[in-house]
Amino acid sequence: MKPHVLPRDWVIVTLCLVVLFGLGHLVTASDEAPPLDHAALNGLGQLLAGPVAFVLLQVYRLSGVGFTAVLVAVALVFLVLKRWWNDLKLLVMATAGILGIVDLWLKPFFDRARPHAKLLVVDGRSFPSGHAAGSIAFYFAMVAILSLHYPHLRRPLLLGASLWVAMVWVSTLIARAHWPSDLVAGGAAGLAWLTICLVFWRPGVRP
Repeated sequence: MKPHVLPRDWVIVTLCLVVLFGLGHLVTASDEAPPLDHAALNGLGQLLAGPVAFVLLQVYRLSGVGFTAVLVAVALVFLVLKRWWNDLKLLVMATAGILGIVDLWLKPFFDRARPHAKLLVVDGRSFPSGHAAGSIAFYFAMVAILSLHYPHLRRPLLLGASLWVAMVWVSTLIARAHWPSDLVAGGAAGLAWLTICLVFWRPGVRP
């Protein structure tokens, strides 16, 4: 089936790429992180100190690779049992694709170090954030899929996914695992890739 491209798809992907590579140029132009990155990271750490920070650190641990892999596996099994093959292709393309794009291409290309004084042990490069990109691609792909089959749940699904992704992003900053610009760039990468995936998903959607 021919991909179904909407006019807004071009706009979304173009803006996301501008944000991603614009920030990439900015943060790699110097060995030192931009002042706004430092100010936002330190300010948020002071604002959300104490018990709130402890809870958010647990959120960061919970949203890690292992837990997310289990969620993706459960979602894939669910789609197979439902025999929603077009939706299965969307989820595989969105999750596997963004993993390869960020970890195998974008992070080595920009090669940015993570913030100092991390509160948890985190390996690898920093820009863009795989946490941010993966959360956009996975959770909102599932919102699209479940909203198609359960239209009455669209708003609560969208709200729930948005709140959870926001908590994951904030928890990442509290853990000092990424700079704020890493998250913005990761979100842009995830949204751009999800938009491309939806272009190939739409032709298989029954009216």
